[in-house]
Amino acid sequence: MNSTNLVNVGMSFPMSYRISVDKAIGITTTIPIEIVYAAGYTPIDLNNIFICNDGPDALVDYAELKGLPRNTCAWVKGIYAATKKTGIKKIIGVIQGDCSNNHALLEFFQTEGIDVIPFSYPHDRDKDFLHKQLVSLAKILEINLDKAHHMKLTLDKVRKTVHEIDRLTWEDNKVTGEENHIWNVSTSDLMGDYGFFEKKAIEFLEEVKARPRLDYETRLGYIGVPPICSDLYSFLDGLGVHVVFNEVQRQFSMPYKTHTLTDQYIRYTYPFDILYHIDDIKKELEKRKIDGIIHYVQSFCHRQIYDRLIRKYIDIPILTLDCDRPGQLSGSMRTRIEAFAEMLKNIR
Repeated sequence: MNSTNLVNVGMSFPMSYRISVDKAIGITTTIPIEIVYAAGYTPIDLNNIFICNDGPDALVDYAELKGLPRNTCAWVKGIYAATKKTGIKKIIGVIQGDCSNNHALLEFFQTEGIDVIPFSYPHDRDKDFLHKQLVSLAKILEINLDKAHHMKLTLDKVRKTVHEIDRLTWEDNKVTGEENHIWNVSTSDLMGDYGFFEKKAIEFLEEVKARPRLDYETRLGYIGVPPICSDLYSFLDGLGVHVVFNEVQRQFSMPYKTHTLTDQYIRYTYPFDILYHIDDIKKELEKRKIDGIIHYVQSFCHRQIYDRLIRKYIDIPILTLDCDRPGQLSGSMRTRIEAFAEMLKNIR
């Protein structure tokens, strides 16, 4: 069957996904999409399908009805539900270097007839290990790795446009924190169509260059996984707070200049240890002149443990936010954010 469906991901995203189920490969986090595109497949980030669905909370309920525990990360449940709802039959799942629940989720998928391709990032950032993983993935998708290197050159050009959007956020104050988040987070799969994505990104660049500078009182950094709460950025914007750094989302855009796929994904911080993250974060905090940080932690995620180390090694005010299910900020969270924003203004 060669079915194609349009998945509505909301007006805030640059485009909607058109999924040909026969050619789609779902991904559970950022993986070497150059290999997927070069092999003639369409990478689809299941996180984006989940969170931009018209009713993401209902997808969490669906996963729980299918047997996923209530005390499991809502992103994991959302990935499961998004896979089932779209009908995707092939998934590349990261079993080392991402969520600690991914391994079990992939086994769950296998029992339901979904073809699972495992991928691992080396814990010790060993380049030889990573290169072998790249070669193995290319072999499974029946291409030579050289073909994926050529695709890298094409995607580097697309990502460069998003890097300029990022620069216009923190250096020229032309792009909002939410817009920065949306464009960067979308680079995990380039919305399944890198050519059209580039076209929309260039159009956006032309639009924002004509804008006046945005006037904000406070410059904020956001670190941790992308938020599951829908109104965080708009709420911060209403408080006069400019998010000029989205840490993990920026990493999805592959922000460093590299010559090989191995070098590119060995510099990508997300799969690796927190001290490697912190080195990158500290450089960006200084460059972007950031007043404070929101550290977002997802309920039931092992990465919550990192909050202590972040506070140990980063010496600026930090507000830690813990969210569980998709939806709007709670009243108590709004109060905490307001107090934090007011404190940062007083410090300045």
